[in-house]
Amino acid sequence: MGRSADRHPLAFPAVLAGSTALAFGPWLVRLSGVGAVAAGFWRLALALPFLFAIAALTRQPVHWPGRRLALIVAAAGFFFAADLAAWHVGIHMTKLGNATLFGNVSSFAFAAWGLWLARSLPSRTQGFALGLAAVGAALLMGSSFELSPLHFTGDLLALFAGLLYTGYLIAVQHGRGSLKPMPLLFLSSAFGAAMLLPLSLAFGERVIPADWTYVFLLALGSQVIGQGLLVYGIRHVPPMIVGLTLLTQPAISAFVGWAAYGETLSAVDWFGALAVATALVLVRLPERGLREVAVQPS
Repeated sequence: MGRSADRHPLAFPAVLAGSTALAFGPWLVRLSGVGAVAAGFWRLALALPFLFAIAALTRQPVHWPGRRLALIVAAAGFFFAADLAAWHVGIHMTKLGNATLFGNVSSFAFAAWGLWLARSLPSRTQGFALGLAAVGAALLMGSSFELSPLHFTGDLLALFAGLLYTGYLIAVQHGRGSLKPMPLLFLSSAFGAAMLLPLSLAFGERVIPADWTYVFLLALGSQVIGQGLLVYGIRHVPPMIVGLTLLTQPAISAFVGWAAYGETLSAVDWFGALAVATALVLVRLPERGLREVAVQPS
C-alpha cells in the first residue's frame, strides 16, 4: 500500500476538506446553547440517521463486526467521546488560542506514530515541514495564547484531548483496514454518544437547546461531513500528511474569527497560515523518504 494515495487521488482532498469542515466546530460549540459535553453528545447522536442513510445509499450496510473489529470500533468511540468531553470543557476554562494550540498536539503525535510505524526517522524535507508547520500554528495562535496559572486546568484538558484524538485516529486507521468508512463512523459515533449523554447528565449540564439550528449544523458539518471525509481518506493518506493537514484548522479558525467576530488578521497571522500551507506542500513532495512513511498496515 506504499502508493495507496496515488491509487486514490480523492483521498487527500477528502482529508483536507474534512479538516476544513472540522475547523468550524469550536465556533458552533460556542453557539450551541448547551453544556460542553452535551454539545459533543448532540454532535454524535444527531449525525447517526444521516450516517445510516449515507451508508445505505453508498452500499456500505451497517453491520455488527466480529469481536476484534468491535473492540477497535469501541476504542475509537471511547477515544473520540473522551476527546470531545475534554476539549469542550477545556474551551470554557482557558483561552481559545490555548485550547486550539494544545488540542492540535494530535497533528504531531499522529505524524510521529506514522514514523514509528514505518521504523523511519523523518527525512530532511519532512523534518523541515514539521518544524515549519509548528511555527505556523504557533504564530496563528500567538496573539491569543497566554500561559497563566488561571488557565492551567483548561490547558491540560486541551492537551489531553489532543492525545485522545490521536488514539481515535489510530483506531480509525486500523478499523479502516476491514470496515468501510460509513459503518465504522456510524458505529463509533453510536458508542461515543452512549458514553457522553450520561456524563453530561452527571455534570448537571443543560442538554436540550433552545435553538436546534447550531447543534444540527455541528452534527452535519463536524461529524457527517468532517469526520466522514477524514475517515474515508485516512486509510489512503500517510499519517505524516494527515497530521499536517489537520494543522490547517488553526488557520481556518482564524478566518472564522475574522468573518464572524470581526477579529483582525495581522501580518503574523497571514505568515502563519502561509507557513502551514507551505509545510503541507513540502511534505507531499514525492521523495523517497515520504514513500516509506506511506506504507500502512493492511
